[in-house]
Amino acid sequence: MKLSPQTVYDNLNLLEQVDRVSSARYREMAQEVLADPEVSLQWREAIAERLNQANRQLGLQTASDNDSY
Repeated sequence: MKLSPQTVYDNLNLLEQVDRVSSARYREMAQEVLADPEVSLQWREAIAERLNQANRQLGLQTASDNDSY
């Protein structure tokens, strides 16, 4: 099944609103689109940037959660 870059891009906005399983699946879908040479460079760059932002946010959130004793 061919993934729509628009759908993947939009799903990355939902990462904090969905459960962990859905969040992981959305990230996996983004990786699949990034690896697809048939997807335009413009789409891949946009998805990569949004995924990178989400990953940074997750890292900050995880670090904050681990800092509290």
